Amino acid sequence: SLRSREIRLAARPVGQPTPADFELATVDVPEPADGQIVVRNTWMSVDPYMRGRMDDAPSYIPPFALGAALEGSALGEVVASRAASVPVGATVTHFLGWREYAVLDAAGATVVDPALAPPEAWLGPLGTTGLTAYAALTRTAPMREGDVVFISAAAGAVGSVAGQLARKLGASVVIGSAGGPAKTKKLLDTFGYDAALDYRQGSLGEQLAQAAPDGIDVYLDSVGGDHLQAAVGALRTGGRIALVGAISGYNATTPAPGPDNLYQLAIKEAGVRGMLVTSHLDLFPEWIGKAAAWLADGSLRTEQTVVDGIEQAPSAFLGVLNGANTGKMLVRLETNR
Repeated sequence: SLRSREIRLAARPVGQPTPADFELATVDVPEPADGQIVVRNTWMSVDPYMRGRMDDAPSYIPPFALGAALEGSALGEVVASRAASVPVGATVTHFLGWREYAVLDAAGATVVDPALAPPEAWLGPLGTTGLTAYAALTRTAPMREGDVVFISAAAGAVGSVAGQLARKLGASVVIGSAGGPAKTKKLLDTFGYDAALDYRQGSLGEQLAQAAPDGIDVYLDSVGGDHLQAAVGALRTGGRIALVGAISGYNATTPAPGPDNLYQLAIKEAGVRGMLVTSHLDLFPEWIGKAAAWLADGSLRTEQTVVDGIEQAPSAFLGVLNGANTGKMLVRLETNR
């Protein structure tokens, strides 16, 4: 029978997670029941939002269970099937990452076309990270032609796509923030940003005022804290903010400081709207149609940071929380190759 290694949550982290909060276990892979498939995972995703699921707190998604395998987006090949809709040999995405083999209902898997894009693209630009950028800029904080757009975590999985998308949607100026000179250079050279702010180099508000002296119209927030404060300050009348994440506070053990200038939103008649990508899955076909064509013609440039082996998944996840990635952080699983 098949054996599968998996990463389990060993303890609930307090503040910054550590390797001791995870454990590697080996299990027998059960036979699929009627309507189920077995997937040999080849790629899995680690994402900042997973930090919230490690806390035993009510949220939009249930917390991870202690002593059980973690979950997250993954891609792999179907090696056994008792479902007519998903044959053996199909490439699928699903939500049972953090393990080498997954047994799941066929309804929980999405068959993807490996000829349309490289397999790992289905977890990044063609996955929920790309969709997050698209939904944020078309629905949550809808962009208009000529807008000045500011994107935080701009070298990350969502931000690296969002900057290029803003340009395609007609932005006049696209500004991104990132940590350190290597990433800010990449924003300008690879991801097509007009201006790159290094949040480690002094006041973000002052840097934003220099890059956008007349203010900004749209802000995509993945960071919260001082980034949101700066964006509210720079917002023009009628501006829009999409609240997608707040990574600056994910490991905080006391309440993270919030912006103290929110009343400016009233004066500016501006809008702030929260966003969960799971509410916008209906946009997937539209987004994949556009993004796959842009990937193919080279007008959408993406990067991945790849870590090899299931045993390295916890360190890859810790890296995401510390900004170790450019583009999407992925773990490549080389089981039974």
